[in-house]
Amino acid sequence: MDNSCLHSDVHHSEWQSSNMCARSRNECECDHEVDAAANNPATVPEQNNGSATDLVVLGLGYVGLPLAAEAVSSGLRVTGFDVSDRVVDGLNQAISHVDDLSSDDVAMMLDQGFSATTDPACLATARTIVICVPTPLSAEGGPDLGAVTSAAKAIAAHLTPGTLVILESTTYPGTTDEVVRPLLEESGLVAGSDFHLAFSPERIDPGNPTFGVANTPKVVGGLTEACGEAAASFYGRFVETVVRARGTREAEMAKLLENTYRHVNIALVNEMAIFCQELGVDLWDSIAAAATKPFGFQAFYPGPGVGGHCIPIDPNYLSYKVKTLGYPFRFVELAQEINGRMPSYVMQRAQELLNESGLALSRSKVLLLGVTYKADIADQRESPARPVARKLAAKGATLTYHDPHVESWQVDGVDVPRSTDLEQALAEADLTILLTDHSDYRPKLLSEYARLLLDTRGVLRRSEPEETAIAAGVPTQERRRIQREGLQVL
Repeated sequence: MDNSCLHSDVHHSEWQSSNMCARSRNECECDHEVDAAANNPATVPEQNNGSATDLVVLGLGYVGLPLAAEAVSSGLRVTGFDVSDRVVDGLNQAISHVDDLSSDDVAMMLDQGFSATTDPACLATARTIVICVPTPLSAEGGPDLGAVTSAAKAIAAHLTPGTLVILESTTYPGTTDEVVRPLLEESGLVAGSDFHLAFSPERIDPGNPTFGVANTPKVVGGLTEACGEAAASFYGRFVETVVRARGTREAEMAKLLENTYRHVNIALVNEMAIFCQELGVDLWDSIAAAATKPFGFQAFYPGPGVGGHCIPIDPNYLSYKVKTLGYPFRFVELAQEINGRMPSYVMQRAQELLNESGLALSRSKVLLLGVTYKADIADQRESPARPVARKLAAKGATLTYHDPHVESWQVDGVDVPRSTDLEQALAEADLTILLTDHSDYRPKLLSEYARLLLDTRGVLRRSEPEETAIAAGVPTQERRRIQREGLQVL
C-alpha cells in the first residue's frame, strides 16, 4: 500500500496573509442561542442570474485544480480563484503546476471556458463555491486554519442567496459548523436557510493512474438534510458515486479516520521492521506471505518515514480535537513517535552497512535516490528524504541526490548536488540509499551498479517488468532474493 497522501500545494502563507475581504472577523464560536437553520427550515432560494458561474474553486492546488478540470469536462462553467499571482498567471497561460494535469490538460480547460483569477469578485456570481485551501499544522503542532478562515471571509463578502458552499480542506470535526459557518453568516445570510453549507473531504491520490475525481466515491455531509442533498446533487454531475454522511461532522471525521488508519498501520510495520532486523526475520517475506490471505489482512510496508500532507499532518487534527475533551489520543501519538524516528533508524542502518565494509560515514559519499514523498511525482512536501539527509550531513557524509522529477533540492537552505547520470552516480557512491521508489530505479540496475545499497522501499524484492508473467498471482512485494552482499532492504 502506498504510504502517502497529499494536500493543496498553494502557499499557505499567501492564503493566510491575503486581504481577500475587508470584513473583520467576529467570534468563531457557534454559540447561537437559537439555531436559525433548524427553526427556519425554509427552502434556499435558487439563484436566477443569467451570468452566473456554475462553480468557483478556491485554491488551485493538487485538490482544487483536478476538481475544476473534472467539472469543466462535464460541461460546467468554472472559475478558479487563487491568491497566488504565479499560479493564476501560469494557468491562464496553460501551464500546469500539479502532477496529475499536464499543460495540455489545462489548455483544454481554457478552451472549454475555464479561467483563473485573483479577484474575489468572481464569488458573487457563483452557484457553488468549493474551498480547497491548505490546512497545515501551526508552529505549536495544532491546526492552522488561517487559509480556511481567509477563504470564508472572502466568500462572506460576496455571498448571495441560494449559493452552495462546500469545504473540502481536511480539518477536525466541527470546523464547518463552528468556524466556517459563523464567518459566512457575517454576510447577514443564514446557513441552511439562505444558503447551503456542506463538507466533502478530498480524496485525491496524486499520481494514481486508476482513481481520479470522477471514479473515487465522494463523501458529502450537509449542515442540514437539504444542504446535504444540494451537495450530493452538485457532485453527482461529474462523480460516479456520491456517499451521503449524516452531517458535516461525520464527513469531517471520515477523512481523519481514513488517514489515521493508515498512519497507525504504517507505524506498526515500521516498528516491526526495526525488531525483525534484530531477530533475523525477513519482514518483507512475512508481509508477502500474510498478504496471500484473502480476508482479514491488508498489506502495509515499512519505509523511511511518512510524507505528503495527509499522513504526517491530518491525524494531528484528530488528536487536537480529542485533547480538547481532556484526554490524549494515544494511538496517534504513538504512531507519530514511531514514524518520526524512522529517519534516525535509516541513518543507523546506513552507518552499519558502511562499517561492515570498513568505511566511516563521515568520510563517505552517499547518494540519495528519490527526494519526493511518493513515487513518480514531483511533490516534496513532508518527504522523509529531508530529515534523512539532515541527519547524514550532521554526521559528515558527503551527499548527492538523484531524482528524475526534482531539478534542484535544498536541505536547511544548502543546495545538495544533483546527479543526472544514474549509472555513474551509483558506481561512484560509497553508499546509495533508496528513499523513493521511482520507476527509474529498477532492481537489476541497482544490483549491478551500486557498491552498497540500503533500499528503504523494498524495490529489490520486486520483479522486473519482464518477470511479472512468471510472478502472476504473487503479491506486489515479490519474494525476490537479494543476489549479493552489500545490498540490504530496510
